[in-house]
Amino acid sequence: MKIKPLFIFFFLLCSMSSYSQQLELNELEYFETRGVNVLVYSNRYNPVFFDEKTAGIELIHHGVRTATGGAVRLHNTPEQWDLVPAIVNRHVDRDNKTISTTLRYEDFDFNSELKVMPRGKGFLIQVILEKPVPPKLVGRAGLNLEFFPPGYWESIYMSDGKPKLFPRYPSSDTYVRPKKEKIQQIYDHSTFDDRGREEFLDPLPISTARTFVLAPDDPERRLTIQSDSDILFFDGRVLAQNGCYVMRSILPGDRTGKVMEWYVEPNAIPDWTREPVIGFSQVGYTPAQQKIAVIELDKNDTPMAVATLYQVAADGTARKMFSADANVWGRYLRYNYLTFDFSSVREPGIYYIEYGGYKTNVFPIDKNVYDGLWHTTMDVWLPVQMDHMTVNEGYRIWHGTPYEDDAIQAPLNHRHFDGYSMGDTTDTRFKPFERIPGLNVGGWYDAGDFDIQTGSHNSVVMDLVQIYETFAPDRDMTYVDQKTKYTDLHRPDGKNDLLQQVEHGVLALVAQIENVGHPVWGIIVGNLHQYHHLGDAATITDNLPYNPGLKPYETDGLSSGTPDDRWVFTNRNAFMDYAMAASLAAASRVLKNFNPDLSKRALACAQKMWDENVNKPADAIPRHGVFGFGGGNMSAALQLYIATKDEKYKIVFEEALWKMLDAPTINTNMPGNVPVANGISYAFAVYPYMDAGFHQKLRPYILKYKEESDTVTAKSPYGVPMGGRGWAGNGPIMSWAINNYFANKYYPDIIDEEYVYRGLNYLFGCHPYSNISFVAAIGAQSKKMTYGSNRADFTFIAGGVVPGLLFLQPDFYENKDDWPFIWGQNEAIITTATPYVFLGNAIEELAKRMNK
Repeated sequence: MKIKPLFIFFFLLCSMSSYSQQLELNELEYFETRGVNVLVYSNRYNPVFFDEKTAGIELIHHGVRTATGGAVRLHNTPEQWDLVPAIVNRHVDRDNKTISTTLRYEDFDFNSELKVMPRGKGFLIQVILEKPVPPKLVGRAGLNLEFFPPGYWESIYMSDGKPKLFPRYPSSDTYVRPKKEKIQQIYDHSTFDDRGREEFLDPLPISTARTFVLAPDDPERRLTIQSDSDILFFDGRVLAQNGCYVMRSILPGDRTGKVMEWYVEPNAIPDWTREPVIGFSQVGYTPAQQKIAVIELDKNDTPMAVATLYQVAADGTARKMFSADANVWGRYLRYNYLTFDFSSVREPGIYYIEYGGYKTNVFPIDKNVYDGLWHTTMDVWLPVQMDHMTVNEGYRIWHGTPYEDDAIQAPLNHRHFDGYSMGDTTDTRFKPFERIPGLNVGGWYDAGDFDIQTGSHNSVVMDLVQIYETFAPDRDMTYVDQKTKYTDLHRPDGKNDLLQQVEHGVLALVAQIENVGHPVWGIIVGNLHQYHHLGDAATITDNLPYNPGLKPYETDGLSSGTPDDRWVFTNRNAFMDYAMAASLAAASRVLKNFNPDLSKRALACAQKMWDENVNKPADAIPRHGVFGFGGGNMSAALQLYIATKDEKYKIVFEEALWKMLDAPTINTNMPGNVPVANGISYAFAVYPYMDAGFHQKLRPYILKYKEESDTVTAKSPYGVPMGGRGWAGNGPIMSWAINNYFANKYYPDIIDEEYVYRGLNYLFGCHPYSNISFVAAIGAQSKKMTYGSNRADFTFIAGGVVPGLLFLQPDFYENKDDWPFIWGQNEAIITTATPYVFLGNAIEELAKRMNK
């Protein structure tokens, strides 16, 4: 017990330290001193995806969020689907400078209170219990705080004064425990495939101490944790690649009141000021377009008066090309902003920006900077996502042919871990777990996981059709053989790549209607231990149809007793029927000459969905499903009218369109809202097929759209509608820019080309937090890591477009480029790929027009 007097002495020493480094409770309800922010449940656990590593007690250390998940947890290294506590209440006591949060585990009737308060140069975390830890949780409930490994893995730590290396790769020990001792994960699923052995793994600590000092060599990351109780250091990556370093103390089982206390002291560099972030397009600029860099400054920084543009010659010398005032924009969230307008520079060349002694990397100014920027997404990223295909690139096999065993009917009354659900009927002729034939064709992996998400497929097919009908790109750099299920990248095959991708998506959608009878919500693995699979999707299942007459892991060569086949969530929904009718009607047009048979089948399926819905009362079509959408027929009517020119569809569409355009618009005061003028994109889609009277009638709505857009985009210095919480905002920003393209095309006197450029400038690096391009491998500096199937290798798939900047309450935008596992920031998905391809084509067209 010699530690305790030392612990008391440490607090006495802290109490005599300079108050300049003490944390203060600010007006945004978190603790702050220069270089250190401590958030206490400013952000909460997600009710659908649980532990996203963006909640609890969190630390922003010299501008970087380094710690998260401070909470009473029930596991040594909590995984995403382990139980998370509900937040009963959060109380800010300004008089006593404390923030208290009551946490509850309903399954165990267990409440705990976390109280955080400044102390010395750091802060205390106290755990307070009104009742002792329940018997089932004794030895399991503990105080945890998690640290993102990249901030530490090239440093050392001290454990009660003994130096030790942070593990660069997980190699700590585990032990096997019987399954009956496991605290069940959400909905009684399991991330661990025990191969029928009724067991699970528990990690052992790397080190145990009462004082840890992390990264003593690094002033920006140095942190001390002390307690009278043992602190156990775990490496969560030993169970899950997205795990963190975890500090943990087990709560005593027989006490109430204050049962645990930690002192945490993050080092604060005196007078620390965050380096400016100079936001600009990593792709560069054309001579004629507007060129405005946005400079993000620490609130303690003193703005400099001037920024300078330098041109780099072929011999490497740089000359001052242009200087101008760095104009004060003002405060946005936690930072101050300046703008630097160098639009007057039109000479082609290589440039960089200098401000206050800080230089950007180089970027080009040239009339051809936008040529082919979308090629990588269409040539690499989207083909790699092709389901039911082997995908090859040079010497590399991206994946073999997966899911030849697709698919079986999902069970009734089931709540799936990825948000899907089934009601008390299948809405099909199939019984639960019965094989539904014909679904092992076409489609794309939705994202970093490997499901077929029908709503996303509808959107992507619609996007691809819109790209083809608007720009008619004629590119052939991908070999696709549907008969042998083989795709080869960078290999022309004499066919239009974009139409091949439309075909691939339509094959999956038509298969649903022809084999199920209507669209399904999705096709996805039923076991959680399959869902988190990383690597080759062909190894997620055994590719043999499930046979309940065989034992698990037994096969007769044609079927298997292993229940690993994907499930089909089949509850019917009018919204999904109409959405698929729209996408298939649209696709039928562009496939008419490319694949006439599939074109006819797609249009027949679209008309079938229309007829089965429009001829029934509104309440006759079940409305089960993952999102609970109602039925809306406007998009289906639009696409069927364009495909067939049948006036009955036009009448339905026009009536719905004007009602939507006249409806109240969204509340533009809410963070992340994007002005859409309620249905303006539908109006743009039908514009070429309508007369002058329609065009004139639409004009006031374009004026309204511009007014709303200007209101929302004026809220930040970047001139785009910034995203909100949960999922970052690149998708809505691209949708906004696409709307602007059409508005400029049809009403150039109202909206100019810069409204389109702004969206892409943001995507390419003119944004908060950093200045990297959010499109992997596009731009001088771009995303080094994305949340894809290869994320465990800390890399990317070229051409993937990430969600971007995630907003963490109350004032912090973040996009980590050293930790790919936060999907809300880094997951490249199919529904961000195709809008980017559209904008890539659009910006090529605009650049050629402006720079003639």
